[in-house]
Amino acid sequence: MDYRDRHVVVTGGTGALGTAVVGKLIAAGAVCHVPAHSEKAAQRFPHRDHPQVKIKADGDLSDEAAVGRLFDGVPLWASIHIAGGFAASPVAETSKADLMQQVDMNFVTCFLCCRAAVNAIKRTGAGGRIVNVAARPALEWRSGAGMAAYTASKAAVAALTVTLAEEVAKDGILVNAVAPSIMDTPANRQAMPKADHAAWPRVEEVAATILFLASPDNKVTRGGIVPVYGRS
Repeated sequence: MDYRDRHVVVTGGTGALGTAVVGKLIAAGAVCHVPAHSEKAAQRFPHRDHPQVKIKADGDLSDEAAVGRLFDGVPLWASIHIAGGFAASPVAETSKADLMQQVDMNFVTCFLCCRAAVNAIKRTGAGGRIVNVAARPALEWRSGAGMAAYTASKAAVAALTVTLAEEVAKDGILVNAVAPSIMDTPANRQAMPKADHAAWPRVEEVAATILFLASPDNKVTRGGIVPVYGRS
């Protein structure tokens, strides 16, 4: 896939999946715009000094002004929205604050970045791509028992993806999402040491699917919520 001279925003780009996505984009020739939610996150990001990477320190993506600054002046081809957060608790033990935190971290950030991306891509007149990150419980609701707030927020991301895809197809903007199961990361291995780690999809494998959906090689796929489960 050829991303030469194409500008791509990657939210959550300093995390495990984001790092894999940015690495593949760099190798394909893209210029990556990556928001960092903290200086610490920016410093540990392995691609921070690459000439094709532009890090922006203003990383509160639930804030409209911050999102506006992230996309301002970018001749955008694609926007990949990985940023989010996870929390698990039974409904009976989930406060409104807990619920709204999940909604803000997962759905609001995605919505605001989608809106900014659509406007930025339209300004180029060349079309483009948007890829969101939902989750397996967003498709398989029963698997979200014990983490209803997270599940609902990711289901909202899935619904947003499909409706937005229908809105902007006429503008040459193809919108899709991936829905990962638990991915093979050091943090997940530590949290679940007895799980079958070999069955989990690796972040590089999920990144490859994202890269295709965001690429000019994807000419027809839109409105898809693509399961990336591996063998799990």
